[in-house]
Amino acid sequence: MTAAAKIDILVSEVGPRDGLQSIAAVMPTAAKKAWISAEAAAGVREIEVGSFVPASLLPQLADTAELVAHALTIDGLSVAVLVPNFKGAQRAIECGAHKITLPLSCSESHSLKNLRRTHAQVIEEARAIGELLRSLPAARRPCFEGALSTAFGCTIEGLVPERKVVELAEALMAAGCDEVGLSDTTGYANPTQVRSLTRAVWAAVGRDRLTGLHLHNTRGQGLANVVAALDIGLTTLDASLGGIGGCPFAPGASGNIVTEDLVFLLEAMGYRTGIDIDRLLAVRRLVQAALPGETLYGFVPDAGLPKGFVPAAAQAPALVAE
Repeated sequence: MTAAAKIDILVSEVGPRDGLQSIAAVMPTAAKKAWISAEAAAGVREIEVGSFVPASLLPQLADTAELVAHALTIDGLSVAVLVPNFKGAQRAIECGAHKITLPLSCSESHSLKNLRRTHAQVIEEARAIGELLRSLPAARRPCFEGALSTAFGCTIEGLVPERKVVELAEALMAAGCDEVGLSDTTGYANPTQVRSLTRAVWAAVGRDRLTGLHLHNTRGQGLANVVAALDIGLTTLDASLGGIGGCPFAPGASGNIVTEDLVFLLEAMGYRTGIDIDRLLAVRRLVQAALPGETLYGFVPDAGLPKGFVPAAAQAPALVAE
């Protein structure tokens, strides 16, 4: 991917990780590489290409190291991976990933299901990762994000108190994370929660340490929550091509927000994403061919772009200040 014009909102594609981990089919590595290359060529600037989890647990992601190596050959692409623990972080660093994300479920019951670790144990993993990163030359240090999963609610525990999310955000930052992200793992969030929780975490750790939101569309609130995030100034949004994905350890938690629909919404509102929607829709066809029988979601792919649609790059002025 060549250097492109300034963007207002970073759309981070998580389909190759979050999308594929939740479906039974194992996409061939060659097809994953083609997916990553095609999305980058469409203008996507960050892709979470996989996760360094044991292949026995998630065989769908067993080729993550090979995908990182491939993605690193793409000019201008930020290569992200999820790591469940210190060992996973070591592997990600060895492979040269640009960004590593350690998930910490704000619901301890979900943490025990997902990572088999208590809050204290995950914080200790974060501390060990932080120490490892500080021992490396600056040029070799990936960005270290602590993802606050189930931040808006949990299918096991129900309501997660806002104060608990804030407390864990502070603990992750103290352990050595560069930033934290809010994740609606179970699709419980509503726009009021998005605004309230974001402001509470900002007050605790600083506005520059929380810029991103990971949303699911389980109850149809995904894009409404996007608009709430935009209203208060969040600038990074995760999405999955075709809306595939969900957490295998959160019963009933269905797919992510749809990348194609998200990009259309942002561009229609005047936010520059740097992504060519027509080329993005072509990527969808590539992914569908590699996952025969799997349902892909999205309204824009079915309805098409409105007649006379003008992407944000062709509009003036931009909605977000330079």
